[in-house]
Amino acid sequence: MAQFTLTEGQDPFLHVSLQQGESIYAERDAMVMMDDTLDLSGSMQGGLLSGIARRLVAGESLFTQKIVATRGPGDTLLSQVVPGQLHVFDVGQRQFKLSDGAFLAAESTVDIKVRTQGIGGALFGGTGGLFIMETSGQGKVCVGGFGSLFLLDIKHGSNPMIDNGHVIAWDANLIYEMTMSTSRSGGMLSNMISSQTSGEGLVMKFAGEGQVLVCSRQRKGFAAWLRQQIGAPQ
Repeated sequence: MAQFTLTEGQDPFLHVSLQQGESIYAERDAMVMMDDTLDLSGSMQGGLLSGIARRLVAGESLFTQKIVATRGPGDTLLSQVVPGQLHVFDVGQRQFKLSDGAFLAAESTVDIKVRTQGIGGALFGGTGGLFIMETSGQGKVCVGGFGSLFLLDIKHGSNPMIDNGHVIAWDANLIYEMTMSTSRSGGMLSNMISSQTSGEGLVMKFAGEGQVLVCSRQRKGFAAWLRQQIGAPQ
């Protein structure tokens, strides 16, 4: 199996070591360096319909990069577009749902499909609306976020609320719903006013037992951050 290793630092590379015949696929433009024993090509993971679905409903690229060790073992370095940390999940007995834009790379034995989700999870969704990405198969998948990452352990009865824009990935078996309320009391108008005045917007409420990966900054704020870095007008 391919070896996934994260380099040190707050803005790491994903270092992948491949044996001859092994392959991975990654988000478009992810490859930074690779040995000359490897070949890179563009492909539609899962075929045309799957590629179109990923593009339209999950905000991912229509094409992905396929990297294959064709002439012997070799290494490659990958990175995400936004500055921030990465996390590697080992899927198989556990599967995960991914927010739009979170995917970086995966072994070829892992499939990432677009699934429909209930209206409670899709309400004004920043997680792909009526659709969400979900892993299947067995192997390693790497996801990333804007800023630092933190892995939350969800326990039965805890039911935490997490700002929608900070959620990167979560255990597929977790129950969740989207709401604009961080309070158990008050009507819709009261909750809307509270949402606007507190600046929190939508939150995701989780129940069950599993893990949720969150990031310190919202991806939608990356464009404003980039304009600030280069001194462009707002």
